Parts: sequence; structure tokens; C-alpha cells
Amino acid sequence: DRDVTGVQTCALPIWRKLALVTEDSRTDAGADQVAYTSLCSSSFAAVGSMSAFDSGGAAAAQSCGLPDIRTAITTDERAACTTCFAAQGSNAAYYENAPFTYFFQKNPSLKAHVAIAYLNAGGAYENAMTMKSVATKLGATNINMEAFSVSDLSYTSYVQAMQNAGVKYVIFIGPYQDTVKLQQTMAQSGFKPTVFVQDPTIYDPGYVSSVGSAGNGTYVYMNFLPFSLASTNTEMRTYETWLQQVAPGASPTFYGVFAWSAAELFVQEAIRLGGKLNRATLVNALRGVNNWTANGMTAPQNVGGKINGSCWRIIQLENGNWNTLGGYQCDGVTHK
Repeated sequence: DRDVTGVQTCALPIWRKLALVTEDSRTDAGADQVAYTSLCSSSFAAVGSMSAFDSGGAAAAQSCGLPDIRTAITTDERAACTTCFAAQGSNAAYYENAPFTYFFQKNPSLKAHVAIAYLNAGGAYENAMTMKSVATKLGATNINMEAFSVSDLSYTSYVQAMQNAGVKYVIFIGPYQDTVKLQQTMAQSGFKPTVFVQDPTIYDPGYVSSVGSAGNGTYVYMNFLPFSLASTNTEMRTYETWLQQVAPGASPTFYGVFAWSAAELFVQEAIRLGGKLNRATLVNALRGVNNWTANGMTAPQNVGGKINGSCWRIIQLENGNWNTLGGYQCDGVTHK
């Protein structure tokens, strides 16, 4: 979970000064509620939050009209919040088609050998249920659901279950630390599915250094410019430059890209509204943002519509390096 950042605006004759107030949701829906209740009275808006347990603060944000421009929305409760939006357009009731269509088109036999493995907590559970429905609508005929517990000391039983079921396509939902544990258990068991794919949460140096050879061949579906191509985009270069100024030695991440995008969105809309800026006008302006790319950092995001973006690209890990497998593939999204 990422910290919640509140933004205060101090009205001046010509310009507005931003002051930052931080709150921590602590991987807990209750703490998220406490944080947003505090932000209601201490801040003008919330910017850049990311939490798998973001349901807690949804009602608090809406009750006070707090504009909440998040990195992403992960639960139905947050998606229903009328003042909450995300720089990564997202809705737990929808899922992007790309991670299924890309592989199903290349190898139709995978449709009968699917496993959805997920951490059985917070937004991961909701996303897994949506993913199962969407995969079925896209042609999957046999789906094994493997729900991991945060208290599990061993993943051997889950790996054996997938192995016994003849699984060839595994898609995982969870933090990269659990991905590492799963893939290392798979390697020890001699289980090597044709496809192992995950969202951009594992596009992280920590994953690469931890997983070792067990991660070789792993696919990631992602909706932003790979860092290897940062030189081609001014906004991505600016993000990486400022990251090093405030946290020397830190590595850019998926979370960082969309948190930066959320802040960029807030600033652009605030400047555009000028003297008319208030909570209500900002919320109304965000409802009209439907093609947000943070100046080309990301694929187009439907912020106002709160719908997952249609365009994703695939990358693959080979010998410790991520290789891009083409540009964005715009295959749409499907409702569960």
C-alpha cells in the first residue's frame, strides 16, 4: 500500500502554493477510513494513493466532497465513490482483455488449461472473480482458481493442484514477493506452464533480483512506457529525474508512474480551472477526462469514466532483462 497524500491550496493573488500532508492507509481498510476522515478537514484534495484495501476511505471521501485522484482504484466501493478517480482508469467490475487475447490467439489450446492464482484478500479477491468471468467470456473453458492466504508458509499444495490439473496458463494477482515464492516453488516442483503472466506490479527490480532463474520467461501486461524507452518521452524522463532528486538510488516503478500521473493530472486541472478552482469544480472537471496519457507516459486512460484502459503491451523477462514484445495492443475491456 502507498501513502495517501493530501494537497492543501493556499489562495494568493497570482498563484497558489501547494503544501503536502501525508497519511498512511497501512494495508488496512480501517486505517484508510481514518486517513480520509482526517484529509477531509486538513486538505483540499487527495492525490496518488494506492491500496488493495481502498474500500475503507471511499465513504469518507464522498461525504465531504473530497476530490481523490488515485494511482488506481481496486474495489467496488472506491469505484462507486463519486469524488474518487484514478490516473489509471480502473474498475473492479471490468477487466482488460489483453492478457487473455494476446496468448489465446497465439495458442488457442491454452483456453482449456487456465489457472487464476490470487492473494485472497482486499482488492485481489474482487479482481480474481472479475478475471474469471472475463476469461470465460473470452473463451476459457476450464479455469482453476487458487486462492493463497497471507499466512501460508508453503505454496506446494497450490502448485501440485495446478500441476495435477494440467494447467498451461497461469495468471497471478498479488505482490511480487508472493510471485517469487510461487515461482520458486513451481521450479522446485518441476512445474513450468507455457505462460506465466502478471500485471505490472512485478515490473520491479526487487522482483528480478529475488526471483532468479525461476522467473525466466515471465510475461507482464502493462499500460505505460517501459523504462528502457524512457529516453523517448519527456514526461517519463522528468519523473525519473525528480525521483533521483528526492530519493537518490530509487528505482522507478509502476506505482510511481501512476502516482506521478495523478499529481500531473491534479496540477493540470487546477491550472486550467484557475480562479474557479474548488472541490466541486475539480470533481466535475475530472468527470470529463477520458483520454489521459500524462503527456505520453501511459496508454490512454478513461479517468472520468472509471473504466480500465483498452491498450496494453506485453513484455517478457529473459535472463534478468525485460524485453518489449511490440507496442500497445488495444483489445478492449469486458464487464464481469
